Amino acid sequence: MTPAASPTPTPTPIPERGTGVYATAPGTGRKSGKGTPLRYKVEIEKDIDLPLAETAAEVEDVLADPRGWTADGDSAFRRVATGPTDFVVRIATPKTVDTACAEYGLDTHGDLNCSVGHKVMVNLERWLTGTQYYADDIPFYRALIINHEVGHFLGHGHETCPAAGAPAPAMMQQIKGLKGCVPNAWPYDGQGRRVSGPSVP
Repeated sequence: MTPAASPTPTPTPIPERGTGVYATAPGTGRKSGKGTPLRYKVEIEKDIDLPLAETAAEVEDVLADPRGWTADGDSAFRRVATGPTDFVVRIATPKTVDTACAEYGLDTHGDLNCSVGHKVMVNLERWLTGTQYYADDIPFYRALIINHEVGHFLGHGHETCPAAGAPAPAMMQQIKGLKGCVPNAWPYDGQGRRVSGPSVP
């Protein structure tokens, strides 16, 4: 008798709503960039299955990457766990993100991220599953999330695709379509040149 095939494991469902209470990643990170560092915390909504220290290290690596915002020669970052901060990166369930973004008049539809006040709000579902354009490279999409939303905190507005086949700007809302560009998560290229496009409202 041929043994029955093992059933395919059912993916753990992503919770829609959490406690609204956060745990802060411990420790102090290294400084990245040349300027006076912006101090930030990484916080994860409690009771969701996301490793705190590893996730904080991933965020820290994105902000320290030479293709990131430090390439402008002025921006610098340091992750902290205590004391005053300039901004906080929060990863939370979709409904918690919706609530935080709605306080500033933004409708994130249970699907989007936002940067409001000093809070970079990251939708847990986007962090775990990416989008259709990044489904095969989730870490790449996570880099885009952080660069896009921290870019807003730094004062950068939305941009659109500059030309067919060009890298999509990090400040483009790529979840809504690439408009002929190719996926790109970084505000600068490997030669330190800004990857940008026409401004949009």
